[in-house]
Amino acid sequence: MRHGRLVGAVAGISWLVAVAAGLAVLWSYENAPGIPATPPDHWPAASSLRRLPGVATLVMLVHPRCPCSRASLEELDRLMAHIPGVLLAHVVFVKPAGLPEDWEQTDLWRRAAAIPGISLTRDDGGAEARLFGAATSGQTVVYDGDGRLLFGGGITAARGHEGDNAGRSAIVSLLASRGAAPTSTPVFGCSLLGTQGGV
Repeated sequence: MRHGRLVGAVAGISWLVAVAAGLAVLWSYENAPGIPATPPDHWPAASSLRRLPGVATLVMLVHPRCPCSRASLEELDRLMAHIPGVLLAHVVFVKPAGLPEDWEQTDLWRRAAAIPGISLTRDDGGAEARLFGAATSGQTVVYDGDGRLLFGGGITAARGHEGDNAGRSAIVSLLASRGAAPTSTPVFGCSLLGTQGGV
C-alpha cells in the first residue's frame, strides 16, 4: 500500500514537472523575438513599391504560411482603421524561390486583401525583403513623406498575440509628431525565407 502511494506521488510530481517545463518552453517561444531588421535610413531607390512624395509609407513583410503573422495583419487592420488616409500601405508576401505559382495565395493573403487601403505584392525570392533589411515575418517599416525611416519593427507584443502593443502605438505617435527620431520594436514571427510556416 505504501509502495503504491509512493509511485503515485512520484508520477504526480513527474507530471507537474513535465507540464511546468512545457509551459516554460511555450512562454519562451511566444516571447522570443525574431531576427531584428536593419532597414535603410532612407527609402530604397531600387524598391518596386509605390511611394508618393509627401505621404508616409508603411511596408509590412509577411511569410504567407506563418501562423504568427495573422496577429500582425489584425493589428495592421486596427492601425489602418485608426488612421484612415494618413499613409500609403503595402503588405508584401515573400515567396522563396522555386515554389509553385500560387504558393503565396493563402488565408493570410486573403485576410490582408480585406484590409481597406492596403496594396498587396508578391515578393519573388525575397528581393523587397532584402531591400528593407527584413528577415522575420511581420516586419513593418514606416517612412515619412520625404522617404526617411520613422519606424522599424513588429506591431504585436508577442508571437501570434493581438492587442495593445508598443509598435502600433509608436507608429500612431510618430505619424502625429511628424519628425520624431526613428523608433524600433521587436518583431515576432517566422523566418521570411523559410518554405513552411514556423520555419
